[in-house]
Amino acid sequence: MAGRPPVPHRLSPPGCPEGKFQSAQHEGTPVTPESDEYGMRLALDQAQNAWLVGEVPVGAVILRGGQLLATGYNRPITTHDPTAHAEIVALRHAATLAENYRLPDCELYVTLEPCAMCAMALLHARFKRVVYGAADPKTGAAGSVVDLFAEPRLNHHTQRVGGVLAPACGELLRGFFAERRALHRGRHAAPPETGLASAAIPAGEALELPNDTPPADEG
Repeated sequence: MAGRPPVPHRLSPPGCPEGKFQSAQHEGTPVTPESDEYGMRLALDQAQNAWLVGEVPVGAVILRGGQLLATGYNRPITTHDPTAHAEIVALRHAATLAENYRLPDCELYVTLEPCAMCAMALLHARFKRVVYGAADPKTGAAGSVVDLFAEPRLNHHTQRVGGVLAPACGELLRGFFAERRALHRGRHAAPPETGLASAAIPAGEALELPNDTPPADEG
């Protein structure tokens, strides 16, 4: 797939040269396992995995005590499962490993603001913190459209932090959709020797893709 950014070293966010984002935004702040940048860069690695299998590049990781517990990336198309967002995949993995449906000592890092489905799942699991990268102005449930994490009528409140490595997270999404738009144009161009249109995009690939904003949902 032409245009795909190279898979970076784990501590280098996609779309940013080595060290550039840290020096520009957090000069003098080391990237350690205790920092939110560390967790988000692990999530960005997972987002790259989603791109490699043709899914919208959203990745998530779950840390417990600074240690990596579980990972997940967006896969509703490949698994034919509308609930298989990155957060849900990672959450199921973590709950299985912990042998507990509640994870109050865990933190989730995800490259795109959670939707309402994922936000409620994380609240039900009693997560301590949720940290996301790029905001989702169409379906974000951590403040962009609604803020379920701050809803006073719910019986649990998870701390949420947004905007961590947001430029890198957003650039990855923009690159993915730019590639898909180019692919769409190529498939619908008329071959000069026949004048016939090329085959349509298979089911699961959006025909209308945003230019500058994250998708309406992860699927």
